[in-house]
Amino acid sequence: MTDEDHMTVPPPRRKRDGSLRKALVDAGVALLRERGPDKLSLRECAAKAGVSHAAPGYHFKNITGLSTAIAGRGFALFCQAMEQRLDASPPAATERLSAICQGYLDFATGHPELFLFIFSGQKFNEDDEEFAVHASRAYAILRETCAPLIPEGTNPEEIEILVWSLVHGYAHLAMTRKKENPGLGRGWPELGTLVTHLQKALPDPG
Repeated sequence: MTDEDHMTVPPPRRKRDGSLRKALVDAGVALLRERGPDKLSLRECAAKAGVSHAAPGYHFKNITGLSTAIAGRGFALFCQAMEQRLDASPPAATERLSAICQGYLDFATGHPELFLFIFSGQKFNEDDEEFAVHASRAYAILRETCAPLIPEGTNPEEIEILVWSLVHGYAHLAMTRKKENPGLGRGWPELGTLVTHLQKALPDPG
């Protein structure tokens, strides 16, 4: 090929099929797994994705944009894990409550880097449509599942946060291996056992 031929070859066109965005989010998730949220950067993600350091600018204005996209994926997988358990659950309200708790734990154990990231207090763009849809859906699943179990005259959020606190605390303790701390002095119960105790404290919806 001559120099003239080189000059007439058009520059590579930027892909517009979403593959660049996906590659950058994939790279971000990998960095979270390897280094934690403090080491996340657009330049590092670009390098890991095998693209130029300027490439992220086509999709993300700054690190908050990339973080939001990663969190959006996390919430989508979170919803998927709870809904898969719900789909396989008997229709009884108490069984459905147990199902979303198990789905919560499935997500935490299957995607620990995303579990820690979406609840890390990182700054996300809450106006981002994809993020907002999945984040809102995650809480809606909790709210819809708890609704039949709310005692009359009780603020629904009290029961919702009670359930959330139980399952989130359990998942986080298990993930950080505090359950193996010999100072606990007793065996580590299964999540289902704790949920059963919680169900006994709630009214029977009939």
